[in-house]
Amino acid sequence: MTERNQNYGKIISIRGSIVDSEFSKSVPALNNILICGDDNDIKIEVIMHLDDRTVRGVGLTGTQGLAVGSDILDTGSSLQVPVGESLLGRAFNVFGDPIDNKEAPEASEYRSIHQTPPDMSRLSVSTEIFETGIKVIDILSPLELGGKSGLFGGAGVGKTVLIMEMIHNMVGKHKGSSLFCGIGERCREGEELYREMREAGVLDKTIMMFGQMNEPPGARFRVGHAALTMAEYFRDDRNEDVFLLIDNIFRFIQAGMEVSGLLGRLPSRLGYQPTLGTELAELEERIVNSKTGAITSVQAVYVPADDFTDPAAVHTFGHLSSSIVLSRKKAGEGIYPAVDPLQSNSSMLTPEIVGEKHYRIAGDIRRNMAEYENLKDIIAMLGIEELSQEDRQTVNRARRLERFLTQPFYVTEQFTGYEGRMVDIEDTLKGCERILNDELADYSEESVYMIGGIEEAGTS
Repeated sequence: MTERNQNYGKIISIRGSIVDSEFSKSVPALNNILICGDDNDIKIEVIMHLDDRTVRGVGLTGTQGLAVGSDILDTGSSLQVPVGESLLGRAFNVFGDPIDNKEAPEASEYRSIHQTPPDMSRLSVSTEIFETGIKVIDILSPLELGGKSGLFGGAGVGKTVLIMEMIHNMVGKHKGSSLFCGIGERCREGEELYREMREAGVLDKTIMMFGQMNEPPGARFRVGHAALTMAEYFRDDRNEDVFLLIDNIFRFIQAGMEVSGLLGRLPSRLGYQPTLGTELAELEERIVNSKTGAITSVQAVYVPADDFTDPAAVHTFGHLSSSIVLSRKKAGEGIYPAVDPLQSNSSMLTPEIVGEKHYRIAGDIRRNMAEYENLKDIIAMLGIEELSQEDRQTVNRARRLERFLTQPFYVTEQFTGYEGRMVDIEDTLKGCERILNDELADYSEESVYMIGGIEEAGTS
């Protein structure tokens, strides 16, 4: 764009991250990036048109130092990020700039972060299980290859630890590339994850992108779209499967709520933005399984005040093929991973997909666990001795199943002292079947706690 053709405007209003600008030549398109400031280092994304000359934008960077009457330039395009194999092993911010203190990679091309989902003719329906090596997930809430899975839980119940363990376990099984997207999370967590992945030797097949919690809401709101653009390159151009981890999808919704409030929109229920459903769908509908490859996503979902009726949790549930619910109560009992077997579910858990045996064992586990939950009040008041023989057997089975489905993680070895374990589905099914058949009734509960396969029972 030559100097004469450049589309300059004037800033007419600044309210925090929201900047209104007036253009006399032509009005910038929605999602266009406007640049301003002394060094043109302040970036504004056009969010709405106020009239045929005035646009309202949200700052992707801080807006300190701007003044009413300052020049602002329409770049003529939306936010672009680099794509390509040269990005593997690197960490980026929402603009595609490296944040790992290394030179910028030579990208094959730059693409807009605003891409449309593949049309229906290009989609592929998969019924393949994506094995994680984590017992309780593989048996009770199996993941779908090319599907979306959610890790639901309040603060401090182990969402990030579980995601880090999945990254570790995917290295041996996963043939494609991985992409970690940190939305509004702590800087410390990102630095730790980068270091651990480098030490584990998995960084060279992973791209990391962060929109940290100290960044403006506009940047946090777009970092998911930027990461997906990079993931789509590997799916559509390289014909590879991509493992996409998002921590945390609630922070994406929260960033949208902040932007909505700054724009002056009337809030919806519990203060959420009125456009919550649409904004979440724009992101989630791009995570699909096409004929060229699959993007398999695991998303941590913070649940405010452990309230699963919160609109953020309810809207996210609707997009997922499997839901893994983490329980504060289980964590308090020392059951790790703290997965609630009665609330977690998966659309893949049908006889046609996982097989009759897996489906039957998963149903028996849930039935025993549910009966145990119902008997807990009686045990608390009267003691286990007052139960019938049949109910006592149910309690013993459920308690052993509960402990067998715990698992030592590789990423927590230094904290727990337990050596990490990765268990395939067949070994998990065999162990659960033996417990359900009362073959381990004489074993202590501790002997099946924090082990891998059932053959380790009794050796501790």
